[in-house]
Order: sequence, then structure tokens, then C-alpha cells
Amino acid sequence: MKSLLASFQIGSRPVGDDQPPLIIAEVAQAHDGSLGTAHAFIDAVAETGVEAIKFQTHIAASESSNREPFRVKFSKQDDSRYDYWKRMEFKPEQWLGLADHARQCGLIFISSPFSVDAVDLLDKVGMPCWKIASGETGNPFILERILKTEKPILLSTGLSDWQEIDALVSKIKINQNPLLVMQCTTQYPVQPERIGLNLISEIKMRYGTPAGLSDHSGRIYPGLAAIVLGASAVEVHVTLDRRMFGPDVQASLTPEELTQLSEGSKFLWTALQNPGGKDTLSPDQVELRSIFGSSLYLLRNLKKGERIQEKDLSARKPGDGIPASRMDEIIGKTIRRDIQGQTFLREEDFE
Repeated sequence: MKSLLASFQIGSRPVGDDQPPLIIAEVAQAHDGSLGTAHAFIDAVAETGVEAIKFQTHIAASESSNREPFRVKFSKQDDSRYDYWKRMEFKPEQWLGLADHARQCGLIFISSPFSVDAVDLLDKVGMPCWKIASGETGNPFILERILKTEKPILLSTGLSDWQEIDALVSKIKINQNPLLVMQCTTQYPVQPERIGLNLISEIKMRYGTPAGLSDHSGRIYPGLAAIVLGASAVEVHVTLDRRMFGPDVQASLTPEELTQLSEGSKFLWTALQNPGGKDTLSPDQVELRSIFGSSLYLLRNLKKGERIQEKDLSARKPGDGIPASRMDEIIGKTIRRDIQGQTFLREEDFE
């Protein structure tokens, strides 16, 4: 398949192979149902240099039931996972407040919907794109509603095989929504051997779309490696402190680590956009070569007519004379005049 639109806009931010990687800080449920904490996350993320912040919008009655099991039984206050999702809910006006706060801080505001009602709520809040979570790729109700908005889609693949991803990508492309497919492994925290960095290039070749990484390792290394491997977006979970409460804390970066990822992303992007070459040396390299290099140095007195031998020569800094690398060429040359030893050899000293 070939992409209908390899590069696209998320709001005013272009995303694609020819653009700096978009770093997305995933708050998810780290706010633990506290609106104040959710706003605190926005302020903290805004200070890291990251461009986008993402939440998850859960409406318990629209997505869950009393039969839903906990992924990890971490909560002592929620009798069921339904109760947990209920506690994570914010009102529509509160979501609008979070979105406005993020935008005021210069952040792209994104939230993953987990029900059709959540899509409708977020559409009114103003999503510049949609992130479809790994667990929702098999939910046609959400997908159909998202497709109708004609907005870009970030598709996570943590619980899908190639056959399922092929079908989803095909459907999204038929609808002509701009698309970025994200390699993801649904494990918290994900172990190094399961991150699947090799799949980034495979996704790009298979679908002709920008690719990304949704990482749950709790480390900056996979994100940085993904950028070198061509990822156009990297999503990582964030926590204010690893002593916080919540199921994703150990799979999250702290604000300090998020800053490192952001800085590293910019550094690597600049390096990748300015490939080195060895055809010619740059002027500054030529200058440094004269400082760090070595020149041929005459060890003993030589009389006119003598031939230069290897034992007569040494290499000494700086490298602004006859390069020491020309030793084989100079050996055997005839001296034109008497020369004092302990001095640098010059072109005019030999025939």
C-alpha cells in the first residue's frame, strides 16, 4: 500500500519523515481522578520542551461493566475497574479547561477516547488528531465515528497482529484520514527484548506512512533509538514522581527524564539532517588537523648529497609542515644543502 498523505498536520504542527519527531507525553490516569493534579501535569510537561500532552477520556457507563477485571489489582479504594473508571471521569467543561490550559502553555492537547460518547465529547473540545489506543483497534463504533471527523489518526498496534493492522490501515486510507502507525508493546513496563524497534522501518515500508513508537519502558533509550530509526512520533508515559500512585508509574518518565528525551530528540534530529562526508575536509577540520597532526622532524645533521633514511626521521607536532604520513615518499630523497638536525624538514631541503 502507498500512503495518500505521507506528511500531515496536527493542528499547525507538521508531522512526517521530513519533520522533527513529535514527542507526546502521555498522562493517562496518572492524575488519579484529581482535576488539580491533571492541570499540574500540564504545567510540568510544558517545562520539558515536549510539544504535546495526551490524556485518556473514560466514561465508565459508556465503555465498561461490572465484569471488567483489573489489569493489575493496584487500587485499595475501587471495588471494581468500573468504579476506577468512574473515578477517572471529568465533566465536559473540565476537559475543555484542560485543553485550554494546555494550549495556553503551547502544548498540543490530545486525549484518547474509549467510547463513542468520549469521541463526541472530545470532538467538541477540539481534538487536532485522534490517538486510537491498542485496546480499541477492534472497536468499530469508535473507529467509524473517528473516521467521520476526517482528522489525522495515530494508530497504536500493541494488541494487533499484521493481518489486523493491514485491515485497519486499509480502512483508514480508504477514508483518506492522515495516518501515523505506532509500534507498541502492551506491557507495563515493557522489557527491552519486547520493544520491537525493528518494526518502525517495517511499518514505514509496509504502509507508506510515517511511523512512531508508543513506549512503556519507563526509560528514555527506546525513544531516542526510535528517532534514529526514523520515528516521526514518540509517545511516553509521564509521572510527576515514581513514588506516585497508579498502575503505570513504573512505565513512566519523570519530568526530568522527559526533558532529556526532548533535548535528545532535537539533538539527534539536527545530526540526522546534517549527514557527514569524507570527500573533503571542512575549513575548521583543516585547521584542527594542523594542530593535532604531526610533521616530519629531522633527528640528526645531514650534509648536502646524503639520502634521507627512516632512522633520520621522526613525527612531531604541530602538523603544519610536511605531513608525517608522507614518510615513505620522502625516504631516499637527496639532501640539497647541509641541514641542522632537531628541526622540521621542509620541501626545499631535498630534491
